[in-house]
Amino acid sequence: VQLQASGGGLVQAGGSLRLSCAASGRSVSDWRMAWFRQGPGNEREFVAAINWSGTTTWYTDSVKGRFTISRETAKDTVFLQMNNLKPEDMTVYYCAAGYGTEIKRRNSYQYWGQGTQVTVSS
Repeated sequence: VQLQASGGGLVQAGGSLRLSCAASGRSVSDWRMAWFRQGPGNEREFVAAINWSGTTTWYTDSVKGRFTISRETAKDTVFLQMNNLKPEDMTVYYCAAGYGTEIKRRNSYQYWGQGTQVTVSS
C-alpha cells in the first residue's frame, strides 16, 4: 500500500486548508484511516481518524470543532478539512492506514504517507 498526501501549504491564521491522502497498490476501504502530525523534535501525535465505513470519527481535543475527517471509499481517499487554523497547527501532517485496535496510537497503523507541510502565518 502506498499513501500519497497532498494539500499542504501556507495559510494565514484563521484560514482553511484541505489535505488529501490517496491510497494505491491495495484497497484500504476496509481499514481505518487517520491523520497524525509531527513537529521538529516532537513525537508524532494523533489528529483524527475515521473508521472503514466513514460512520465514526475521532479527534484530538485541540482540533475538535475545527477539523473534519472524511473519506471517499470508492477512490480510496481520505480528507482532512482544516478550518480556523492556528499557528500551533503548523507542522508536517501524515496520513496513515491500518487495523490496529488502539485508534490514537501510531503502532495501530501499518502504512504511512510521506507527509505534507502546513504553515500558518500569524
